[in-house]
Amino acid sequence: MGSASSGPRTGSLGAVRQRFDLLFREVAKFGAVGGAGLLVNLLVFNLVRHLTDLQVVRASVIATVVSIAFNYVGFRYFTYRDRDKGGRTKELTLFLLFSVVGLVIENGVLYAATYGFGWDSPLQSNVFKFLGIGVATLFRFWSYRTWVFRALPAREAVASAESFLDEAPGTRRPRARVN
Repeated sequence: MGSASSGPRTGSLGAVRQRFDLLFREVAKFGAVGGAGLLVNLLVFNLVRHLTDLQVVRASVIATVVSIAFNYVGFRYFTYRDRDKGGRTKELTLFLLFSVVGLVIENGVLYAATYGFGWDSPLQSNVFKFLGIGVATLFRFWSYRTWVFRALPAREAVASAESFLDEAPGTRRPRARVN
């Protein structure tokens, strides 16, 4: 009796563990691409600020646009390479839409600090740019994984069916023989 009741519980924990592992890997890959994009963003921002007379928010918008292009390539071909590749026009449109919202969030923080509070030294600009990127990154992670780089429906269906079989009482899945 004890083994029958512990079987489904173990299967459920295994499924939860597998989902957690997949989410952890996704967050790590997103973070790797995002970290590289952050460096691109800050590098371009500081180069534009140093080499031109553009205002701080305009320089930031240019840097954000460059990093958006960089990040799309990284997300599509590294983080979400296993996701549905059909409908690239829709994917790119949604990516750009959510990226623009992120751009507004990111640069809104910088704008408020610079023009609302007068904090516009190079150090202050970098701190508030970094803070804006952080807030926008939370939005981007949620929106990209939810709307842009969607999981393939077939994988979701198979995973759901397998978890149903694992949890069904009285059913046993055949195990591979080990010689």
